[in-house]
Amino acid sequence: MELNRAHKRRIDKIIARMECEKDFECYKSGFEELCKAKPVRKGKIFGGWGVECVKPKQEPCKFKTTFGGRVFCSCPLRVYCAKNLSK
Repeated sequence: MELNRAHKRRIDKIIARMECEKDFECYKSGFEELCKAKPVRKGKIFGGWGVECVKPKQEPCKFKTTFGGRVFCSCPLRVYCAKNLSK
C-alpha cells in the first residue's frame, strides 16, 4: 500500500510510542498482513475508539479484548489504519 507523507509521518509517530510483540509485521508488509477489522465507536471502550475484529486470529495479542461475544482491538496502529487507510 502506498502511503502519502502525512500518513507516513503519523504512522512513524504511532510506532515510536508503542511496543509491538509482532515487531510491526503489518507495517513491514506494507499493511498487507492486516486482520479483517472495522472501526467502531463504542462509548468508553478504548477511550471511545477501537476496531472490531471481523475475522479474529486465534493467536494471542495484548491489544485484543473480548466483550459481549465480540472481539475488539485497541492497537493504536491498527485503529489508525482502520480509520484512515482504505483496505
